[in-house]
Amino acid sequence: MKPQILSTWPGYTAAAATRDVFAGVTVAMVAIPLCLAIAIASGAEPIHGLITAIVGGFLISALGGSHVQIGGPTGAFIVVVYDVISQHGMDGLVLATLIAGVILSLAALFRAGSLIAHVPEPVINGFTVGIAVIIATSQLPDFLGIPLNDAPAHFLGKLAAIWQARDQIALPSFAIGLATMAAIVLLRRFFPRFPGLILAVAGASGLAFMSLPDVATIGSRFGALPTEFPWPTLPQITYERVLELLPSALIIAFLAGIESLLSAMVADRMTKNVHRPNAELMSQGVANLACAAFGSLPATGAIARTATNIRAGGTTPVAGMVHAGVILLVFLFAAPLANYLALPALGGLLLLTAWNMSEPHHWRSYVTAGPVSDRGLFVLTLILTVFTDLTVAIATGVAIGLALRLKRRKVPPQDWTPPDR
Repeated sequence: MKPQILSTWPGYTAAAATRDVFAGVTVAMVAIPLCLAIAIASGAEPIHGLITAIVGGFLISALGGSHVQIGGPTGAFIVVVYDVISQHGMDGLVLATLIAGVILSLAALFRAGSLIAHVPEPVINGFTVGIAVIIATSQLPDFLGIPLNDAPAHFLGKLAAIWQARDQIALPSFAIGLATMAAIVLLRRFFPRFPGLILAVAGASGLAFMSLPDVATIGSRFGALPTEFPWPTLPQITYERVLELLPSALIIAFLAGIESLLSAMVADRMTKNVHRPNAELMSQGVANLACAAFGSLPATGAIARTATNIRAGGTTPVAGMVHAGVILLVFLFAAPLANYLALPALGGLLLLTAWNMSEPHHWRSYVTAGPVSDRGLFVLTLILTVFTDLTVAIATGVAIGLALRLKRRKVPPQDWTPPDR
């Protein structure tokens, strides 16, 4: 479980350092608005997203098994984090994240990194598309300017509440959200090396500040962001509380392990490198333990930010550590500027994030290619994710998927004889 940075550090050159610093700054500019938006969508304070990127992002790069992994809060966690906070409060989330960190560390010690490959792909795809649907739905109130302070957590209930409040749609908010989405798409299309996310969100927020004062902002909803970094503390730990939060912790650990290792595999294909799965799992465990100590959100490898790091020229874990350092500087010296970011702009950003997360270019293959059983498993996992909860979706999908895999391998049934009783 040797961290990748120990292998890349010997022979590290000034040219490589220059590339990593440039890539780290670039990906930090991409990460800042995403981290704020993800924290808000998760039901947490905006600043928790930045703390997660600083603490979790640094440790995932410093201790991880990938050359170019970027860590932090991700959209995949929004649903489970929102549920935990709504049911158990922020203290409950911190404890669940702590337990997840222990689970991930134990998984690394038992060298379970390679087991991720056995999770059926239709389950991952159905789960991911389902989460994207829930994220998109959750962002519609901010995007449309609809005041839904007590919106139902359930998908159908939230849709019904949005429909009932359709007469309250605020056109200025809607315009800011659309402008943000259009700017992101255009900047990615014509200026792919620019930090399009922060430019689009900042530009749309500036427009709202100057000409549309009624558009909600981070400051108007959450108050001024703190500028002092928190001291580490531990949540209250009791046996009953651990048992109560264990299912949520297992989901967080599963998501962190799946997403980080998928991100590392994507990075390997882009860079022709080979990651160390058990070192990657251990870094996820340590990072989530640290995130819990600082009272923030769960962390994992972020596929889109990792790809941005690679395209910007990052080649070693130093880029990810620089990314965390840049976000820390912004936290300490420029956090008041984040108070002016418009919530419809962040809503538009997350709507695009959900769209990209669902991988629409693969939709046709999900429902037309491969065995009928795989297509059925995809649809089942998607439906369970959206209409029930993540625990049921993952447990059911994985169990059925593994059973289908055994059947395809034509494993004979066990010769079982009832015992004499």
